[in-house]
Amino acid sequence: MTGPTPEHPTFRPVADHALLVEFGDIIADEIHAAVLRLDRALTDTPVRGVLEAVPAYASLLVEFDPVLTDHAQLSDALTLLLATATDAPGTQALREVDLCYEGDCAPDMDQVARQTGLSADAVIAAHLAGDYRVCMYGFAPGCAYLAGVLAELRLDRKVAPVRGVAAGAVLIAGPQCLVSTVTMPTGWWRIGASPTPILLPDPARPFLFDVGDRVRFRRIGLDALNAARVDHG
Repeated sequence: MTGPTPEHPTFRPVADHALLVEFGDIIADEIHAAVLRLDRALTDTPVRGVLEAVPAYASLLVEFDPVLTDHAQLSDALTLLLATATDAPGTQALREVDLCYEGDCAPDMDQVARQTGLSADAVIAAHLAGDYRVCMYGFAPGCAYLAGVLAELRLDRKVAPVRGVAAGAVLIAGPQCLVSTVTMPTGWWRIGASPTPILLPDPARPFLFDVGDRVRFRRIGLDALNAARVDHG
């Protein structure tokens, strides 16, 4: 499947208080654009009973108050909303993330280079050239999943995960990239480290990224990484 089809979107009840609106089953720009289109439409034209909408790569989870509406009523309301939703731009922003690819910051660089058939410099160039978009949050606080890894860098996940990967690790797997925000296990490939704060000390805006934002990585050296780590505490 390559994008929305006449069979999509589909509406799937989740418990008694949510509806999952599915636009496809793969990571694709046109599918995620449809997710964001409905998400923005719900913001611009609130639907009775809707409490929250949570976007993912190919679906939107719509949570509602079961006292005010139900699955069938909400499905009908969302179908009407989709018929008039447009691609008007939302509040997308370009976020810049510093990234060091040197030495111990990139423990998997040699393996990535070997498996892709690229030199380490070519891996770095390809990663910097990616068109990254924040598609969803998951796994850990502030852990934003980015689509946009170029085809030449796409590798399957490792057979076995590595434990204790530190916050700030920049990871890739398939078409996805993320910056870890906590120490965690991962089977993704570690190609760099970033000092850019993703978790922010502001309750009104706890994360650097919003879903729909663009992300650009900026290469820095090891000295700049260590200095930034000191500055950010």
